[in-house]
Amino acid sequence: MAAGITLAGSLFWAFALSWQVGLVSLAYALQTVAYSFYLKDMVIIDVFVVALGFVLRVVAGAAAIMVPVSAWLLIAVILLALFLALCKRRHELVSLDNATAHRGILSEYSVNLLDQMIATVTSATVVVYAIYTFIGAPRPYLMYTVPLVLFGICRYLYLTYRCQGGGEPESLVLKDKPLAATILLWAASCFVILYWL
Repeated sequence: MAAGITLAGSLFWAFALSWQVGLVSLAYALQTVAYSFYLKDMVIIDVFVVALGFVLRVVAGAAAIMVPVSAWLLIAVILLALFLALCKRRHELVSLDNATAHRGILSEYSVNLLDQMIATVTSATVVVYAIYTFIGAPRPYLMYTVPLVLFGICRYLYLTYRCQGGGEPESLVLKDKPLAATILLWAASCFVILYWL
């Protein structure tokens, strides 16, 4: 009951902002419900749906402030979200004693399969972000942030494979100083490039 009221209130507020924000928010709500009751049990689709949620948040934010979003940026976002989701699946599969009891879909994955998918998505993320900074970004100087993104991803891979991290991305950012510093430096660089150069 409380969840339904909260959802209705949120959607009402979203449509009050604009019909675009409302539609994206409605799509996000429907996706969340579909994931909770059905899609979370479909191999590979489960992580794609999680990644799609991040894209919908970006689109909703852009619609709220009425700015266009580069298609390259959206692709980079979904790839990065896929990277994080796959690392989380790998962490769960490796670290949990009875992983399938925790999350049934893990029975459809293997460590080798996840390693291959992570490698594919990692490469694609860096390449697409680089393309975005060259041809899709509002400022060409954003290309100088590519090394920070590459280092951040490499650091995250190190934490996932060597330090048994990756289960909770937000915790890794708070606990690992090099990763946190890289993200802060990237954010500061983007701010300076976008608003001062």
